[in-house]
Amino acid sequence: MPDWGDVLSAHDGWLRRVVATRLREPQGVDEVMQEVALAVVAQRSPLLDPGRVVGWLYRLAVRQTLLYRRKAGRRRSLVDRCATLRPAPNEAPGPSPLVWLLHDERREIVQNALRSLPPRDADLLALKYGEGWSARELAERLGVGIPAIETRLMRARRRLRAQLESLATDFKDPSHD
Repeated sequence: MPDWGDVLSAHDGWLRRVVATRLREPQGVDEVMQEVALAVVAQRSPLLDPGRVVGWLYRLAVRQTLLYRRKAGRRRSLVDRCATLRPAPNEAPGPSPLVWLLHDERREIVQNALRSLPPRDADLLALKYGEGWSARELAERLGVGIPAIETRLMRARRRLRAQLESLATDFKDPSHD
């Protein structure tokens, strides 16, 4: 097995040139080269023919450059979308960034709590509140009686509430106690 640090340093110059040519933005070359190095170190199957290392490194550098460009494009698209969300001067302002952040944090806490529930409870709550199914629809589609669905929903809500309370205590400020 070759020493990948030596291999990368031996081929660093031309790999950087390939990345810089394809990337067309010098500030991203170092980041792509780091990704190339990580991919080389993380590769699982050893190369059987040492003569193929150069071609493999070239393909790897091109692939990492493409991935970087896609990620940068998505980032630019997100920035553009956020810039267009700004209200016009005569419009009422939308939610503040703090409101967005709190909403995202709340959603993440609820998702974590749902993941910690037994799958049957999480499915039931997702169908009830995510799909808007009534107890009757749940009973018909799951093949159980309405009283059983109502009992399961009550237990699932209780478990979810307990999970949310335990997650909320992680964020409590001790100075308020």
